[in-house]
This record gives sequence, C-alpha cells and structure tokens, in this order.
Amino acid sequence: MKRTSISLIACALCMGLMTSCISNKKMIYLQGATQAYAVPQEIEEHFELQVQPDDQLAISVASKDNELIKSFNNNTLIGGGNNSQTGTNTINVSSGVSYFQVDKDGNIEFPIFGTLHVGGMTTRQISQMLQSRMINEGYINDAVVNTRIMSFKVTILGDVRNPGTQTYQGERLTILEALGKAGDLNNSAYRDNVLVVREENGQRKTYEVNLLDNQAIFNSPAYYLQQNDVVYVQPNKSQRVKGSTSYTWLSVGSTVVGMVVSIVSLIVALKR
Repeated sequence: MKRTSISLIACALCMGLMTSCISNKKMIYLQGATQAYAVPQEIEEHFELQVQPDDQLAISVASKDNELIKSFNNNTLIGGGNNSQTGTNTINVSSGVSYFQVDKDGNIEFPIFGTLHVGGMTTRQISQMLQSRMINEGYINDAVVNTRIMSFKVTILGDVRNPGTQTYQGERLTILEALGKAGDLNNSAYRDNVLVVREENGQRKTYEVNLLDNQAIFNSPAYYLQQNDVVYVQPNKSQRVKGSTSYTWLSVGSTVVGMVVSIVSLIVALKR
C-alpha cells in the first residue's frame, strides 16, 4: 500500500509540474524579452497611417496674417454630408479647422485647390503638399499646415473579455494596446496565432501574430494596427468543444479520476 501511495503522489507531482510548464509556455507574453532587451535597442516606428476612403481629416492652416487664411478657413461647408450646390461631401468648419471626409476614390474637396487625391498619403505628406502649394503659389508665404486623422476604428473578435469595434484617437495603436483595451485575452485563448485581417491598397491581407515571442510580435507588420483592421483571437480546442458530448464525458471522467485519487490518498493516510 505504501508503494501505491508513493506512486500516486509521484504521478500527481509529475502531472502538476507538466501542467504548470505547459501553461506557462502558452500563457506568458513576450517570452525572452528581458534577455533580448537587456541592452536598450532603437525602436523602428512604422506606425504612420496612410489615408484611406471614409477617413475623416482635420486640416488647419496657420499664419501670422489672419486675413490670408480666411480663404482656407472660411466657414464654408466642406467634408461630410451632401452639398446640393456642389454635390461634394460637406462638414461645417469651426475654430479655424477644416474637416474633410475622404471619398471612395481617396479624394477631398479643398478650398481654392479643388479636388485633391490624398488616398495612400500620410498626414505628414498631406500637410507638406498643402503647405508647399500655399507658399509656392503665393497664397500664404508663412503658411503652417497641420493634418490629422480624427479617429480610426479596429474590431477585436474572438476569445477576449470585451469583443467589439472601438474607435481610437491619434495614429499610433499597437496590437497589445488594442487587446488591452478589449480586456485582454481569456485564459482559454490561443496566444501564439492571433489573426489580423487588413485591407490595404485594394487588397485584403492576413497576418498571424505570436504574442508569446517578443521578436515575432515586435517585428510583425501587424504590430502597429491600421484603420479597419480586424483582430481575431482563436479559442483553444477545449473551449471550442465546450458543451459537446465528448467534452461533457471528459469533464466527468476528470472529476471521477480526481475523486478516486482523493479517496485512495485518504485510505492510505488512515491505514497509517
């Protein structure tokens, strides 16, 4: 009986250690990051968003001479909606900032300059283009133009605490930040193959991101998210079959085995 009890205890300890090792390897984010970044490394920041159809842009023009900028911030309707006179998308201008809705072809209607194609450009490039034209064409010699994307949305689906579509300000959003805003992954989620679906330049692309590997995630093209990205977190097999007959019998079997082990251990202890 003593040998039996020792064997049972040894098996239980081995199973516990194996389970612990497996769970740690499949649960801990950015494994190896402490060693890999013991010496600080330069960050390659490739998070500048390219303007896409349906984006909303805020463009401001500044100058020492307020009279000169009135032609570009003149309270006309530009941006979203529908202007019956011009047929263009419109939004009211306020506080010296013009708001533009990018149409399906990647164009905006800008005061004086007319139709401008901005699709595929970054906000920095748009600002430089407008500023150069204003100066070179003699409109405003000291023009300072600033462009920003008002907001962009990403959708987080699958095995996270708070799935759904969320809107973010600014242009820098990492996949880790987005998952954090979604309440993080559930314990039953796979962390080594998070799927990112992206529409870019008229094409649909997919990326798999391994959250466990620090090199894989930081070097992934999907580390910085873009407008309309869809992030899908896959549940593990036990979660996917939850509620099935096989899963039910597996759960019952595990419970029975646990009870048997407990009873045997109790009998061994009483006989001592």
